[in-house]
Amino acid sequence: MTPEIDRQIAIGDAAEAALPTQSDLEAWVGAVLAHAGDTRHELTIRLVEREESQQLNRDYRSKDKPTNVLSFPFESPPGIELPLLGDLVICHAIVVDEAREQSKSIGDHYAHLVIHGCLHLLGYDHIDDEEAEQMETLERVLLTQFGIADPYRIVDSKPDA
Repeated sequence: MTPEIDRQIAIGDAAEAALPTQSDLEAWVGAVLAHAGDTRHELTIRLVEREESQQLNRDYRSKDKPTNVLSFPFESPPGIELPLLGDLVICHAIVVDEAREQSKSIGDHYAHLVIHGCLHLLGYDHIDDEEAEQMETLERVLLTQFGIADPYRIVDSKPDA
């Protein structure tokens, strides 16, 4: 089943070329849902500026700074089943900065953050070491399907002496 994604772009037009396409988002989210066997398939992915990310992070997590991805799981009222998974809010400028700092392509970093955010929507977390290892292992497995290297591998940027 192809996920239904409401792709919202709330950033300047100049960055449009570096944004993931609708089909990219569907493929990444679809891989997570297929692996998890989850039948919920509707979500919003909103790409935002630093200011909106910071406001949401401050209001919902009490952290007054922008962040790369925020996950807002949908909580269905008791007795009502809907195909809604939730919302992801991704700060484009931070994705670009982190990709550059980590020597990754912007597309690969977006894939990682969408998969990471979707796993949060499904209830995965990384609060303790055991949870983190489980979540990171799953991220690696899913990213491999797209030919994307381990996002947690530390790259030594120093030349050999």
